[in-house]
Formats: sequence, structure tokens, C-alpha cells
Amino acid sequence: MAKASLALALWFCISLSAFAATPPKKPPTWGELSSEQKQILAPLASDWDNLEPARRRKWLGIAKRYPKMKPDQQVRVQRRMQAWANLSPKERQAARERYRKIETLPPDKKRSLKQKWEEYNRLPEQERRKLSGKRGKPPAARPGAAPAPSDAPPGIVTPTPAAKP
Repeated sequence: MAKASLALALWFCISLSAFAATPPKKPPTWGELSSEQKQILAPLASDWDNLEPARRRKWLGIAKRYPKMKPDQQVRVQRRMQAWANLSPKERQAARERYRKIETLPPDKKRSLKQKWEEYNRLPEQERRKLSGKRGKPPAARPGAAPAPSDAPPGIVTPTPAAKP
């Protein structure tokens, strides 16, 4: 029994060291993607080869799940991907930081924030413009789109898709 346990422990250690020594496979470049992946990830085409490997893997996971999504979910993913692609690197980083900050909130604060966001999104466009005050143009009217930081109710700050420099 002791020999079997020792052998199992030794095998486990060797397996772990071999696994740890294997570098993770680098995600494909844009040219290496399948035509289906390219079609799904088209909004990211110009940035794809400059994305960090972890970010490429994330998008590849979304592309893999995409065909199984309902049509309305696919539309939402495409719109959000386009909005994300239109953000500058600085705006993307700010969005990631806000997301991490929101993730650390206690559940009751998250629920409150979500409720405020839903209330804001139910407002007519004209009311949202009044809330923004400073902006002359209306906030994005796309379903699932994030309004500009000045359009959001207090406590909610989200990036707005903007043209890249």
C-alpha cells in the first residue's frame, strides 16, 4: 500500500513538472484563423495581431460559443464587439478597471447599481439627454450599448465607443 501511494505521489509530481514546463500554446494570428472565426471576429480584425495572448484566447472562446447562441445574443455580441473595437487602448483599460472595481463590490451594492442602470436604460432618450446636460448629441440608442460616462446615473461610469486616434 505504501509503495502504491509513493508511486502515485511520484507520478503526480512528475506529471505536474512536465505540465508546468510546457509553455501555453500561442493563440493564432489573424491569418491563421478559420474563415468562420474571421467572420465572427471581424470587428477585431485590425487589432487582432496586437492583442495579448490572453485576450485572443478570450475572443476565441466567444467565437467558439457564437454558433450556439440565439440570434438576438449573436446580434448583441456583434454590437458589443464593435463597440469594444472602437475604443482606444486607454478607454479599454479604463473599462477593465471599472469592471474589476464593480466585481469587488458587495452583492447588495451590485444589485443597487444594476437597478439604477436598468432604470436609466428605461428612460426615454430625451430624458437621458437631459441627464447628460453637457452633450449635444444623444447617447447610443443600441440595445446593450453603454452610454457615455456623463450620461450614466450617479455611480455608473461606462466607456462610450469612440473613434480610434
